[in-house]
Amino acid sequence: MAAGKSHWLDPELYAYVLAHNPEPDPVQRELIDTTRARFPDAAGKQIPVEQGPLLALLVRLTGARHLVEVGTFTGLSALAMAQALPADGKLITLDVSEEWTGPAHEAWAKAGVADRIELRIAPALDSLRAMPAEPHIDLAFLDANKDGYIDYWEELVPRLRPGGLLVVDNVLFGGTVLDPSGGHPMGAAVRAFNEHATADDRMESVLLTVADGLTLARKRG
Repeated sequence: MAAGKSHWLDPELYAYVLAHNPEPDPVQRELIDTTRARFPDAAGKQIPVEQGPLLALLVRLTGARHLVEVGTFTGLSALAMAQALPADGKLITLDVSEEWTGPAHEAWAKAGVADRIELRIAPALDSLRAMPAEPHIDLAFLDANKDGYIDYWEELVPRLRPGGLLVVDNVLFGGTVLDPSGGHPMGAAVRAFNEHATADDRMESVLLTVADGLTLARKRG
């Protein structure tokens, strides 16, 4: 088994990790398989299987009720988080592709969480700026175009409640963040974002070696 996005793990160790994490439920597994079949060239945009249980756990740990996701793709991360929400919780997820988000609606309905999820198809910055300006988000997950991360961060942070959590994916970007020449454009964008996030004194953050790198940032106050 390939080591998902944790490229530094050999297949045997990655299999061990998966064996000690919750398995995808039938709806999640079907969505994973559907994504790989319908979008083989883009399937790498889907979160790795071990990340879904982590996102769900973070929702439960924080007691989050109002979630925002930037970057839906085929809806696996939204599904995992929505399943962890209380019945009156709400997830607003943002994307620009009706094609990629197509499988999401069926999966959300099958899992019984469609009423907890609102998909907004539009440029994410437009959608974020249309949201109330006051702090109201309990948890946000950022997994979209990497060259937009700083702009998304700057829209999300003021809207986070004090103590709210911002989770940012792909913050190692396959190791390209180590290239000081900025030879990989997206790697350079992620590198700049990581410096920006670390220097932001409104937040306390840690960068973890989960999958392709995951930053957890808590709003102070």
